[in-house]
Amino acid sequence: MSGLSYEEFEVGETIVHDKRRTISESDNQRFCDMTMNQQPLHLDDEFASETQFGERIVNGIYTLALAVGMTIPDTTDGTVVANLGYDNIEHPEPVYHGDTVRAETTVRDKRETSDGKRGIVTMEVEVFNQDDDVVCSFERTVLSIKREFVDE
Repeated sequence: MSGLSYEEFEVGETIVHDKRRTISESDNQRFCDMTMNQQPLHLDDEFASETQFGERIVNGIYTLALAVGMTIPDTTDGTVVANLGYDNIEHPEPVYHGDTVRAETTVRDKRETSDGKRGIVTMEVEVFNQDDDVVCSFERTVLSIKREFVDE
């Protein structure tokens, strides 16, 4: 278990995640297929070439899901009871096939629950491409277990 217990989250702290991922055409295609999202902007070269992007772009929900996965080992691996919500999701820049993304998490808020065993932690996640442009950002709120109750 590598995640942080409730007490280990510090409001204002930014966690820079080491994991990075270069997104391939195959990654995007498989995700679109699995989620039944056949938006031509993600899959059709000819269609996408006529858009403001000039080429296919990566499915934004894939970028979001990938970012969550990249952040879990450093934040909530084994210590989260539940993901409570994802809010304020933004995609200010597109992600293209071949882009390499990384993430940073900043703890925005935390409060104990009434049972005394857990707490609610809200984190802001920013996703950057290889040029350090923010390509996705969102808030993730989790129910985190306190250290003394991790093995229960």
